[in-house]
Amino acid sequence: MKLLTLRKPRKNRSSKRGFSLIEILIVIALIAVIATLAIGNIGKIFGGQQAKVASIFVNQTVKLGFTAYKIDVGSYPNTEEGIGALAKAPAGKETRWKGPYIDKLPADPWGNAYQYRFPGSKNINGSSGYDIWSLGEDGTESADDIGNW
Repeated sequence: MKLLTLRKPRKNRSSKRGFSLIEILIVIALIAVIATLAIGNIGKIFGGQQAKVASIFVNQTVKLGFTAYKIDVGSYPNTEEGIGALAKAPAGKETRWKGPYIDKLPADPWGNAYQYRFPGSKNINGSSGYDIWSLGEDGTESADDIGNW
C-alpha cells in the first residue's frame, strides 16, 4: 500500500505579484517627461498674473495702510514723503505716526518701485485722494500702467 503524501504546490516565479525593473523605469521616465514639460511651461501657466498682483496691491492691500496713516496723522503722505511714510515716520510727524503701517515697501511684480502722488489727479476721489500705480511691464509711464483709478 502506497501512502499518498500531499505536497505543497510549488510557487512559480511568474505568479508573484509586483513590478519588474523595466516597468518601474518606464514609470520614472514618464514622470520625468511630464515634470520637464510642466517646469518648462510654468511661466505660461502663471504668466500674466503680474498685472493682477499689481492691481490687488494698489487697489486693496496698500489701501489699509494709507487709511490707518490718515487716521493717525490727519492726512495722506504728500508726494515727497511717498509710500515710504507708511514704513518710517516722516520728519515732523513722528508724534502722531503710530506705524509702521506696512512691513516693507514691495517692488511691483516687474521689480520697479510703485509710484505715488498726493493729492491725486486720476483716482475716483479726485484731489482728496491719492494716486498709486505700477509702471507696468515696460517700466515707463504708458497705457499699461496699473493704478487705483
